[in-house]
Amino acid sequence: MENIGADKVKKVAKYTLLGMLFGVVMVLVFGLVAWVTQYLWNWLVPDLFAGPTITFWQAAGLLVLSKILLWPIGRGGRWGHRHGGPGPYWSGRWKSMTPEERERLKARMREKWCRPVPPADLPKDPGTPAA
Repeated sequence: MENIGADKVKKVAKYTLLGMLFGVVMVLVFGLVAWVTQYLWNWLVPDLFAGPTITFWQAAGLLVLSKILLWPIGRGGRWGHRHGGPGPYWSGRWKSMTPEERERLKARMREKWCRPVPPADLPKDPGTPAA
């Protein structure tokens, strides 16, 4: 019985140490990326655009600002959507629709979101392809 408690303590200590090591590595990686950003900025921007040079902390701030403004938000990917499909709600709705309902939905989506085709590009006879 005593051995079980000691194993649990060892496991907790191991994961605590790994977590601390992960944190240190992440801080070092962020510092390296900030340093590379500072180096590239100070190498390119003053010569190309007559801009100012920046410090390490300004480069780190630029990285944080770019994360806030440009990177995906939340777990679902960019703007909350998963990559690889519409998700379970729309998949279920689509499967429960009849072929006529699907065609009506497609037509409504095309009407709402797609550019209209100019009349010159439309075929004269629905059975013949456009030239």
